[in-house]
Amino acid sequence: MALVLIRTTVIFITLLLVMRLMGKSQIGEMQPFEFVITLLIAELACIPMADSSIPLLYGIIAIVTIFILHQAVWLLDLWFKPVKTIVCGRPSVVINRDGIDVYQLKRNNLNVGDLVESMRAAGYFNLDDVYYGLYESNGQFSALAKSEKTAPSLPLIVIDLGKADKQNLSRCGIDGERLKSFLKQQDATPRQVVAMTVNGDGRVYFQKKGERYKILKIQVSERW
Repeated sequence: MALVLIRTTVIFITLLLVMRLMGKSQIGEMQPFEFVITLLIAELACIPMADSSIPLLYGIIAIVTIFILHQAVWLLDLWFKPVKTIVCGRPSVVINRDGIDVYQLKRNNLNVGDLVESMRAAGYFNLDDVYYGLYESNGQFSALAKSEKTAPSLPLIVIDLGKADKQNLSRCGIDGERLKSFLKQQDATPRQVVAMTVNGDGRVYFQKKGERYKILKIQVSERW
């Protein structure tokens, strides 16, 4: 029992020292390679603590080696800018002044619903509340917000990358015929629509593939 206590204490002190040396990013918003290193360190720390037959020195050497590799990548990042792009990736601008960039959205394995969720977490509830929206290399959503905000009514996604959401359409009181008529006015089919949202006032954010987004109106059953 005493041996396990001592081994755990030594590993804890080693981990604490190494994590402090790695800097604040390691306990804040991590880059992909830092996240991998954190997982490796956690795994390497558990092995010598759980198995007393493994020499304690092996665990310490492995953790220190990971630290050295971290510092090597950090120095390469400082000296050679392409390394940062290769290891950490680069920010992706998913919203610009024309609307949603479908290529960048799919490149990050996201759909419109994922984008809207990230925007809500950042305090933006309409797709046109920002001039630019981007995902940083660590996955955090950032935006350049517009000074004017739209009416306080929650928009619902009714078409997401060509797929209609029947549940949200029903909640808006938009049946198939009304949607078909609306799309016909915009010379579009559901498959050609990048995103379409409707709020409780009937305000529509509409973006067709290859075109700039539009703000339109449609009759809804009730305000929510």
